[in-house]
Amino acid sequence: QVQLVESGGGLVQAGDSLRLSCAASGRAFSNYAMGWFRQAPGEEREFVAAINWSGGDTYYAESVKGRFTISRDNAKNTMFLQMNSLAPEDTAVYSCARRVHYTGTYYDRFEYDYWGQGTQVTVSS
Repeated sequence: QVQLVESGGGLVQAGDSLRLSCAASGRAFSNYAMGWFRQAPGEEREFVAAINWSGGDTYYAESVKGRFTISRDNAKNTMFLQMNSLAPEDTAVYSCARRVHYTGTYYDRFEYDYWGQGTQVTVSS
């Protein structure tokens, strides 16, 4: 059984930074690509960023490119999302997920199986 637990969310002002963490339990964390998604009230869950098993390849949504950085520490079974220059439109629940399917694309949420419960990020203007 795999458990993913996010932390690091909070209430910040526009222009501030936050660093989210995703701690994974279970073995073989380093075998899997991982992703961050977010969901704002009344909106569909959307892709934010993804990282391959080694951390050597990263992918970003256009809306966060240049502001967010995804990384991972396989020795600590943890993935991170550094978020800089936050804006009110970044307000959402952020969830991490493990990618197990490779039939689609990294930004397709159906490529992922295990999900964390999410952490709220609220950015005030």
